[in-house]
Amino acid sequence: MGSAYMSSTDKKTLAVPTNIITGFLGVGKTTAILHLLEHKPADEKWAVLVNEFGEIGVDGSLFQGQQSEEKGVFIREVPGGCMCCASGLPMQIALNQLLSRAKPDRLLIEPTGLGHPIEVIQVLSEDYYRDVLSIQKILTLVDARKLADKRYTDHATFNQQIAIADIVVGNKQDLYGPGDKIRLESYVKDHIKDSGAPNAEVVFTARGILEPALLIGKTTVTRHKHCDKHHDAHQDKAQPINLSEAPIPECGYIKAVNQGEGFESIGWRFDAGKQFDRGGLFGFLSGLSVERMKAVFITKQGIFGYNLTNDALTEIALDDCPESRIEIIATQINEEWEAQLLACIDA
Repeated sequence: MGSAYMSSTDKKTLAVPTNIITGFLGVGKTTAILHLLEHKPADEKWAVLVNEFGEIGVDGSLFQGQQSEEKGVFIREVPGGCMCCASGLPMQIALNQLLSRAKPDRLLIEPTGLGHPIEVIQVLSEDYYRDVLSIQKILTLVDARKLADKRYTDHATFNQQIAIADIVVGNKQDLYGPGDKIRLESYVKDHIKDSGAPNAEVVFTARGILEPALLIGKTTVTRHKHCDKHHDAHQDKAQPINLSEAPIPECGYIKAVNQGEGFESIGWRFDAGKQFDRGGLFGFLSGLSVERMKAVFITKQGIFGYNLTNDALTEIALDDCPESRIEIIATQINEEWEAQLLACIDA
């Protein structure tokens, strides 16, 4: 499949060290990757393939608002759920285009927090990619506090992410309570004993600060019982229109929804001519009670990126973005959100 999208000349020039950085919703994967990009060797080009559960896609804009190809960072986004579904075609096309354009010294892959990392590994391990990619350490970020919540510990994807890790990173350790670190170490030991990486290392950090040295070294993960194909609601979902790139209609915005793995997402894209009131936006976003929210907005006061987890809403100034975008993931969508969001547009 890949050979249809990459020339043999390109293939010969690539043997790219590749890391998968995974973890459940809101654990800090994007923050961790941004930190790694800030500390990459100045003379190297790094590529990032990022996957999102929602149909709109926001991570690409967040990355590009803080990094650029001039800095040696190349970004490609695959929105719309688990990128390994539909026979891996969306992932293969995006990956091959990214490799051809960037010819990177390292590739980082961030699957959606609701995706299936073992199937990403399967795609990357196909014959075509064996000479193109060198699969190195697989990192799984975990918030140890979530081990007290059965919505996480009973979720197959959460456990699969731990089972396939070479290194489990206990992120947000600055927010942990007594016993959280020990609880994570015990949980990892129980969940990797039947996996291909029985000696997974556990490290702890805060604010997504990862040492680049953690990326180096071959993965020890091999095919195991978790590799069986899944049959989720979104596996064979047909998406005739790429809503992350479709033309915005005359009303000035486009909406898209998705569901699967026990969650729903809703997102909007807005015409670049629509500017938002920063104060009104912050009030709306801080009032959300959801699993996850990411956004980039063009406001009268500048361009800002927003990130909402169970811990806090953060705002960061961005250098640029072509349009405003927002994606919300929750157990149930609130139909009032659209009217509240539209009310934040600064007329």
